[in-house]
Amino acid sequence: MEYRRLGKSGIKVSEIALGSWLTYGTVTEKEQAIATVHKAYELGVNHFDCANMYGATPHAAEEVLGDALREFPRDSYILTTKAFWPVGQGVNDRGLSRKHIISEVEKSLQAFNTDYVDIFYCHRYDPETDLEETLRAIDDLIAQGKVLYGGVSEWQPHQIADAVQLTRELGLHKLAASQPIYNMLERYIEPAVIPICEDAGIGQVVFSPLAQGVLTGKYKSGQPAPSGSRAATPGVQKAISRWLDERILEKVEQLGSIAEKADLTLAQMALAWVLRQPNAASALIGASRPEQVEENVKASGVKLSDELLSEIANVLA
Repeated sequence: MEYRRLGKSGIKVSEIALGSWLTYGTVTEKEQAIATVHKAYELGVNHFDCANMYGATPHAAEEVLGDALREFPRDSYILTTKAFWPVGQGVNDRGLSRKHIISEVEKSLQAFNTDYVDIFYCHRYDPETDLEETLRAIDDLIAQGKVLYGGVSEWQPHQIADAVQLTRELGLHKLAASQPIYNMLERYIEPAVIPICEDAGIGQVVFSPLAQGVLTGKYKSGQPAPSGSRAATPGVQKAISRWLDERILEKVEQLGSIAEKADLTLAQMALAWVLRQPNAASALIGASRPEQVEENVKASGVKLSDELLSEIANVLA
């Protein structure tokens, strides 16, 4: 496993990180989830991502991940969480108000059974809360030692730029991380998000680098989704449906042929392609079985040649 500095912050994160969206606390049995986390840690993954709303109920995934990591020294891994989406019926059970952020971080710490999280992400932008209120709440949590670094997830370029400017004006702790979707099929962050973040010292921790499993090659044009896959799981299909277009699957098949010639799996090539981006500190994978982690971590350290990148670009075009 290779490690990268997260933006201009002082921490280094594994190139492959393990996420828990749609897996832990939901469809993955706890023992299997713990075995998967342990395998990741054994293989050098030091970066574990979660959120307050992951799981069948609020904080359920955090409890599973906390149990899985409990036997390891707390200072040996990076633990993250997020808040924004509704976690209850109350009018303040959502958003990025000071009240909601501080309440949810406290609940997350209880669920993880830890004193601090390394990164707290604003899980989306909240147009109903003054940005200064949000940033000051995170800054106070950092001052208290309950959060070490602040981050944003899926914020638009102007929203990130506004946050960066405000933290400078107010003398607050800098944001360290941005967590957007990024993969061969979804590249919206390249024109503006990445340049703004690079200038501000913010590193990308990208989610869905395999496009919800489409870039593993498991989904074939004209064939039903494999049993047990996300596209065949009730309540999950919507997240992946936009990538199951016949034209996209044809491109994926071509990418698979390129990967095979390079002696890589398609997933390994797709992860290495994401990590070709210097501003990408980690690629967040989702895994429900230890063997999935074993295959994906092999992408760490893989350098794609210019010739290979050119072939990939031709297909993606």
